[in-house]
Amino acid sequence: MTADQEVSSRILTIPNTISLLRLALVPVFAVLIVQGQDEWALAVLAVSGASDWLDGVLARRLDQVTKLGQMLDPAADRLFILVTLVGLAWRDVVPLWVLVVILLRDLTLLCLLPVLTRHGYGPLPVSFVGKAATFALLYAFPLLLLAEAPGALGAAASIIGWAFTGWGIGLYWLAGIQYIRQTRQLVSGHAVPTDDRANRPDTQDTAAG
Repeated sequence: MTADQEVSSRILTIPNTISLLRLALVPVFAVLIVQGQDEWALAVLAVSGASDWLDGVLARRLDQVTKLGQMLDPAADRLFILVTLVGLAWRDVVPLWVLVVILLRDLTLLCLLPVLTRHGYGPLPVSFVGKAATFALLYAFPLLLLAEAPGALGAAASIIGWAFTGWGIGLYWLAGIQYIRQTRQLVSGHAVPTDDRANRPDTQDTAAG
């Protein structure tokens, strides 16, 4: 996608349809993980991950980046992370503090939205660190779910999964601190340094990552 392409207000697009279908998979995944049907839950996560990549590619290639898509895509990611965390905590696969730390960060960023709105700004564009954090967490929790499997497979998945979890939480909060700093700079009238992604409509994401 070129830099002069604009974000449209269209609703019925192929990428948006894919994002809506991914959102529809969230309650399906929740039921599967609560019922302990880990194989099917992992399959749903795999489909969700593939659709996450696909809608972004199609949005760029078909010139169908939309405002709705910019909200739907990160919303699906957030919901899958939240549902997975709650399910894993409920099953004692992950300690409660992991859920609390991640929810606290999201609640902190949620509190920024009214401040931005009062000053005439929308949600901040996603940062590279935020995308990396979401990527790490979306890989971490399926691996921790797979870690419930017996034998060498479960042991390896546990090690890798907790490594992704640690990196994901660290990057998640680092991105949150960046968003807080950018918000302070915006409301105080100072220019906000952004990466190239913040100035191009080449992604379906906003600062939910």
